[in-house]
Amino acid sequence: MVLYHGSKNIVEYPEIRKTVYNKDFYFGFYCISFREQAERWATRFGGKGYINIYQYTADSKLNCLKFSTMTEEWLDFIVACRLGKPHKYDIVEGPMANDTIFNYVQNFIDKKISRKAFWELAKFSHPTHQISFHSESALNTLVYERSDEVYGSKK
Repeated sequence: MVLYHGSKNIVEYPEIRKTVYNKDFYFGFYCISFREQAERWATRFGGKGYINIYQYTADSKLNCLKFSTMTEEWLDFIVACRLGKPHKYDIVEGPMANDTIFNYVQNFIDKKISRKAFWELAKFSHPTHQISFHSESALNTLVYERSDEVYGSKK
Protein backbone atom coordinates (compact mmCIF):
# COMPACT_ATOMS: atom_id res chain seq x y z
CA MET A 1 0.00 0.00 0.00
CA VAL A 2 1.30 3.46 -0.87
CA LEU A 3 1.20 6.09 1.89
CA TYR A 4 2.05 9.79 1.79
CA HIS A 5 3.47 12.26 4.30
CA GLY A 6 3.18 15.94 3.44
CA SER A 7 5.95 18.10 4.90
CA LYS A 8 8.15 21.14 4.40
CA ASN A 9 11.05 18.64 4.35
CA ILE A 10 12.13 15.47 2.63
CA VAL A 11 11.59 12.69 5.18
CA GLU A 12 13.63 9.72 4.06
CA TYR A 13 13.88 8.35 7.60
CA PRO A 14 10.57 8.74 9.46
CA GLU A 15 10.73 9.27 13.19
CA ILE A 16 8.38 9.79 16.10
CA ARG A 17 8.69 13.27 17.56
CA LYS A 18 7.10 14.73 20.64
CA THR A 19 5.53 18.08 19.87
CA VAL A 20 4.08 20.98 21.81
CA TYR A 21 0.56 19.60 21.54
CA ASN A 22 -0.94 16.12 21.47
CA LYS A 23 -2.31 14.87 18.16
CA ASP A 24 -5.40 12.79 17.32
CA PHE A 25 -3.67 9.46 17.96
CA TYR A 26 -0.93 10.82 20.28
CA PHE A 27 2.71 11.27 19.33
CA GLY A 28 3.64 9.40 16.17
CA PHE A 29 4.60 9.62 12.52
CA TYR A 30 1.45 10.35 10.51
CA CYS A 31 0.72 9.31 6.94
CA ILE A 32 -2.30 9.46 4.69
CA SER A 33 -3.52 7.42 1.76
CA PHE A 34 -4.62 10.37 -0.42
CA ARG A 35 -1.93 12.23 -2.36
CA GLU A 36 -4.04 15.41 -2.67
CA GLN A 37 -4.39 15.57 1.10
CA ALA A 38 -0.61 15.19 1.49
CA GLU A 39 -0.08 18.04 -0.98
CA ARG A 40 -2.42 20.31 0.99
CA TRP A 41 -0.53 19.49 4.18
CA ALA A 42 2.89 20.03 2.55
CA THR A 43 1.90 23.46 1.19
CA ARG A 44 -0.35 24.70 4.00
CA PHE A 45 2.00 27.61 4.77
CA GLY A 46 2.57 28.46 1.11
CA GLY A 47 5.75 27.96 -0.87
CA LYS A 48 7.62 24.73 -1.43
CA GLY A 49 6.81 21.45 0.28
CA TYR A 50 7.32 17.74 -0.29
CA ILE A 51 5.08 14.74 -0.66
CA ASN A 52 7.08 11.91 0.86
CA ILE A 53 6.04 8.57 -0.58
CA TYR A 54 6.36 5.24 1.23
CA GLN A 55 5.48 1.64 0.58
CA TYR A 56 3.68 0.25 3.63
CA THR A 57 3.58 -3.47 4.38
CA ALA A 58 1.38 -4.51 7.30
CA ASP A 59 2.96 -6.68 10.00
CA SER A 60 0.51 -8.95 11.82
CA LYS A 61 2.85 -9.11 14.85
CA LEU A 62 2.23 -5.44 15.62
CA ASN A 63 -0.50 -4.18 17.93
CA CYS A 64 -2.81 -2.21 15.62
CA LEU A 65 -6.05 -0.34 16.14
CA LYS A 66 -8.30 0.59 13.23
CA PHE A 67 -11.36 2.83 13.23
CA SER A 68 -13.35 2.49 9.99
CA THR A 69 -15.59 5.45 10.81
CA MET A 70 -16.11 8.09 13.47
CA THR A 71 -17.61 6.22 16.42
CA GLU A 72 -17.99 6.75 20.15
CA GLU A 73 -14.84 4.65 20.65
CA TRP A 74 -12.96 6.83 18.09
CA LEU A 75 -14.06 10.04 19.86
CA ASP A 76 -13.08 8.72 23.30
CA PHE A 77 -9.70 7.57 21.95
CA ILE A 78 -8.95 10.97 20.36
CA VAL A 79 -10.01 12.81 23.52
CA ALA A 80 -7.70 10.63 25.64
CA CYS A 81 -4.79 11.12 23.22
CA ARG A 82 -5.29 14.89 23.05
CA LEU A 83 -5.34 14.99 26.85
CA GLY A 84 -1.88 13.37 26.82
CA LYS A 85 -2.78 9.80 27.68
CA PRO A 86 -0.45 7.37 25.88
CA HIS A 87 -1.72 4.12 24.37
CA LYS A 88 -0.28 0.66 23.74
CA TYR A 89 -0.67 0.53 19.95
CA ASP A 90 2.12 0.38 17.38
CA ILE A 91 -0.16 1.62 14.59
CA VAL A 92 -3.49 3.46 14.71
CA GLU A 93 -5.60 4.03 11.62
CA GLY A 94 -8.82 5.91 11.13
CA PRO A 95 -10.63 9.14 10.37
CA MET A 96 -8.63 12.33 10.77
CA ALA A 97 -10.16 15.21 12.64
CA ASN A 98 -9.88 17.95 9.99
CA ASP A 99 -9.94 21.61 11.07
CA THR A 100 -13.71 21.64 11.54
CA ILE A 101 -13.90 18.35 13.43
CA PHE A 102 -10.77 19.34 15.38
CA ASN A 103 -12.67 22.37 16.70
CA TYR A 104 -15.70 20.24 17.60
CA VAL A 105 -13.46 17.78 19.49
CA GLN A 106 -11.74 20.64 21.33
CA ASN A 107 -15.11 22.17 22.24
CA PHE A 108 -16.20 18.76 23.54
CA ILE A 109 -12.98 18.43 25.59
CA ASP A 110 -13.47 21.96 26.95
CA LYS A 111 -17.09 21.06 27.85
CA LYS A 112 -18.42 23.83 25.59
CA ILE A 113 -20.60 21.27 23.80
CA SER A 114 -22.11 17.97 24.83
CA ARG A 115 -21.37 14.59 23.28
CA LYS A 116 -24.77 14.75 21.58
CA ALA A 117 -23.97 18.21 20.15
CA PHE A 118 -20.61 16.92 18.90
CA TRP A 119 -22.31 14.18 16.89
CA GLU A 120 -24.94 16.56 15.56
CA LEU A 121 -22.22 18.88 14.26
CA ALA A 122 -19.88 16.10 13.08
CA LYS A 123 -22.51 14.25 11.04
CA PHE A 124 -22.16 16.86 8.28
CA SER A 125 -18.38 16.49 8.12
CA HIS A 126 -16.49 14.08 5.93
CA PRO A 127 -13.21 13.26 7.66
CA THR A 128 -10.18 12.10 5.76
CA HIS A 129 -8.01 9.08 6.52
CA GLN A 130 -4.80 8.87 8.55
CA ILE A 131 -2.49 6.14 9.76
CA SER A 132 -0.03 6.82 12.55
CA PHE A 133 3.07 4.91 13.55
CA HIS A 134 3.96 4.85 17.26
CA SER A 135 6.94 2.52 17.64
CA GLU A 136 10.23 1.70 15.96
CA SER A 137 8.74 -1.63 14.84
CA ALA A 138 5.84 0.24 13.25
CA LEU A 139 8.20 2.60 11.39
CA ASN A 140 9.99 -0.46 10.00
CA THR A 141 6.84 -1.28 8.00
CA LEU A 142 7.51 1.82 5.85
CA VAL A 143 9.97 1.85 2.96
CA TYR A 144 10.83 5.28 1.56
CA GLU A 145 10.38 5.49 -2.22
CA ARG A 146 10.84 9.18 -3.10
CA SER A 147 9.79 12.75 -2.39
CA ASP A 148 7.95 14.93 -4.90
CA GLU A 149 8.40 18.70 -4.67
CA VAL A 150 5.12 20.66 -4.65
CA TYR A 151 4.24 24.34 -4.43
CA GLY A 152 1.33 26.17 -2.90
CA SER A 153 0.22 29.66 -2.09
CA LYS A 154 -1.02 30.73 1.31
CA LYS A 155 -4.57 32.00 1.01
